[in-house]
Amino acid sequence: MTLFRKLLFSKVKEKQGLKDLEKNGSLSSNVPTETLSLDVSTNEQLLRGVFKNCSDVVFRSVQMNEETNMLYVYIDGLCDTKILDQVVLKPFLFEGMPQGIGEVSTFGQIFRQQLVAVAKIKTVSKVSEVVESVLMANVAILVNGESNALIADLKGFEKRSIEEPASEPVIHGPRDGFTETLRVNTSLIRRRIRSPRLKIESFTIGELTKTGVEVLYIEGIAPDSVLGEVRKRIQRIQIDGVLDSGYLEEFVEDLPFSPFPQVQNTERPDVVCASLLEGKVAICVDNTPFVLIVPMTFWSGLQAAEDYYERFLYATFIRWIRYSLLSISLLLPSIYVAVTTFHPQLLPTNLLISIASAREGVPFPAVVEALMMEFMFEALREAGVRLPKPVGSAVSIVGALVIGQSAVQAGIISAPMVIVVATTGIASFGIPRYNLGTAYRLLRFTILILAGLLGFYGILVGCITILIHLVCLRSFGVPYLSPIAPQIPGNLKDVLIRAPRWSLNYRPELIAGNDKKRIPEGQQPSPERGNP
Repeated sequence: MTLFRKLLFSKVKEKQGLKDLEKNGSLSSNVPTETLSLDVSTNEQLLRGVFKNCSDVVFRSVQMNEETNMLYVYIDGLCDTKILDQVVLKPFLFEGMPQGIGEVSTFGQIFRQQLVAVAKIKTVSKVSEVVESVLMANVAILVNGESNALIADLKGFEKRSIEEPASEPVIHGPRDGFTETLRVNTSLIRRRIRSPRLKIESFTIGELTKTGVEVLYIEGIAPDSVLGEVRKRIQRIQIDGVLDSGYLEEFVEDLPFSPFPQVQNTERPDVVCASLLEGKVAICVDNTPFVLIVPMTFWSGLQAAEDYYERFLYATFIRWIRYSLLSISLLLPSIYVAVTTFHPQLLPTNLLISIASAREGVPFPAVVEALMMEFMFEALREAGVRLPKPVGSAVSIVGALVIGQSAVQAGIISAPMVIVVATTGIASFGIPRYNLGTAYRLLRFTILILAGLLGFYGILVGCITILIHLVCLRSFGVPYLSPIAPQIPGNLKDVLIRAPRWSLNYRPELIAGNDKKRIPEGQQPSPERGNP
């Protein structure tokens, strides 16, 4: 009863906290909400109080004449000071009043007509709006006698150049990848889809980080049900900060306790554009090169970008190899344990004798031996990722060779087990999406334990359980195994095989909205017939 009361009290307290949060509109705020004063010194005092102990915030006062004072507020390192000096400060100091349509004689006209030589400029009237604009890398211009402030967009912070994605390399295909700058990422998508139907909706998430989040979709192709669900899930997020798109992924996925990813992430603009053309929705987050794509299906996790740049016969062949590697990475250690422990009669006599002689003297059962080797392989993989690149690959290769050979010579591990684990590890690298490969790495241990307890019956139970889970799983209302479960014959051309481009006439049935036709029929190439 006491435990029940504690849980009930915690739930009530949590609901009360959410109500207070909705009422106040923020987690914690000490920014004044009143309007700006006509006195620029009063406004400066308020802003200095907000930015107290912020040494990177610059307050620059300029006296134009005996009566008029101007105040520039910006953050050093986030604004382009060269443009600020040449375009904003220099004209006021040396060239006098900027002239618009007609004569300009007062700063009130400058503010009303926004006569500053900056492409993006707006007027705000509250102290909180000025603070938010300055934190968003803008320059605030305040003038004595004006109750408004001009906000000039002069962003000029350092950013990484566009490079080839390290996590999704291709031999044939585009080489550009997303960066940590949100507007650069959206421009890479806009360069490929030059249509006004490409819509971009902006959100701000994070009480302290004020992270920009943008939802991209193609009007008429993306279904309204998915768009509404994406907006709802993003708008209900209440968090102090967002540092990566992975934060949002945990808030918007359908079933958080599933090992399978329900949100696809990518660094490649071409993958995002291809998904948008299918009717999916992309979520771009500032300060991260990974863009989220929803809804995600199981088959999209097994498709690489290069599948659509190579000839369809080769792409189909590679897909079948990839599906085979997926089965090997999940089941090979479990099958080896089940056969050697419970069902040795399934092996040919010569192979059985060879395995038995290799396991002679090994002190552990096959399942313990497999778990030890799998754990060591995962440890080497993790060490290779975390160490510096020049050292990580060397440690992984040398560690695997030395430990494997030493363990076999010492009689702790049998040689067939080393072969099985190494083959499994190689097969796991054939999965294009890292997050889907991680799910299979987790499930491999579960099925391995079941195989050690029940043999092939345990493997069968594990596979049926995974299949039932996949059939029931959904991503933003779309079945995870579609178009195979439920089966949609018209969409099978891009699942088990990669049909020719001219035959992919329709978008996925359960993903696309009203505009489902993408390629007119009758475009199959054929040699022209006629007289030479």
